[in-house]
Amino acid sequence: MSETNNRPETGPESDTDEAAAAHREGVPAGETDRDVVVIGAGAAGLNAALVLARARRRVTVIDGGAPRNAPAHRMHGFLSRDGMTPAALLEVGRAELATYGAEIITGHVAGLTPDLGVRLAGGPELRARRVLVATGLRDELPEIPGIRERWGRDLLHCPYCHGYEVRDQPLGVLGTHPGAIHQALLLRQWSDDVVFFPHDLAPTDDERERLAARGVRSVEGTVKRLVIEDDRLRGVELAEGRVVPRAAVYVVPRMVPRDALLTELGCARNEDGRVITDPSGRTSVPGVWAAGNVVDPRAQVVTAAGMGTSAAFTLNLDLVEEEVERAVADRRARAGAGR
Repeated sequence: MSETNNRPETGPESDTDEAAAAHREGVPAGETDRDVVVIGAGAAGLNAALVLARARRRVTVIDGGAPRNAPAHRMHGFLSRDGMTPAALLEVGRAELATYGAEIITGHVAGLTPDLGVRLAGGPELRARRVLVATGLRDELPEIPGIRERWGRDLLHCPYCHGYEVRDQPLGVLGTHPGAIHQALLLRQWSDDVVFFPHDLAPTDDERERLAARGVRSVEGTVKRLVIEDDRLRGVELAEGRVVPRAAVYVVPRMVPRDALLTELGCARNEDGRVITDPSGRTSVPGVWAAGNVVDPRAQVVTAAGMGTSAAFTLNLDLVEEEVERAVADRRARAGAGR
């Protein structure tokens, strides 16, 4: 990732602002001197860190270096960033953070302590007043030959992200997840040639009628593999040996949140096992927020970035409230001592 030496246009106004100036120049005041540690350097984590750094908070971002959308050639649906590569977005984001003095550490977090200690794997324990977890999720794919090789290329999962790029082409949908039927119905608006492969699903009569009415053709049989030739997806081969030509195939992965840090800390979960947050990303554990795919599997890049912003606003206000209460207590203590 590239870095930049640009600095904010405004600088310290006096010698008393020296500590803040040092932070803006990227010099952390100490291992325990952080307002917020952000765990995860995707769109949610970086955008939260950007807002907090611009609010002159001392921010450290822990980058695990494994973004979910890394296999994708381009990302879409992000105003002003449509068609940008995922890596380029992160590079620009990291460079922007550097201009505000935010610290970025490459590494993995082994765990969180109830007093908001952040234990780095093979490294020190960082301490912060607040923690934001933006660790995303992992996509578990069905064990069908060819799927992993084509993932993010012509084996896709989000029509809103990549449907336009394969418009009017022969498309397929693998029935490896209950959500595949909805996916097939949705994809029909991008192409008039959509084939649904039930595979190991058993659609109801009503579901079959809906697919047929929508113009989605069903091809029965167990999917054996994706046919790949000359580094391109050519079709779907069934167990019987028949190959149905397709230019792109969609699959619904099992989306598993990377939320062990949150659950081990005791964050409340809903009936589906997902960590519960309020609209700002605040969890049930005081001082801990979460944003992005770790709590919302449907969040696209632009959505995750917005979630990071929302979390940053509330995190900063929470810190302000703490600072005001402390200042009031100190003022009262000084007044009492002067009597």
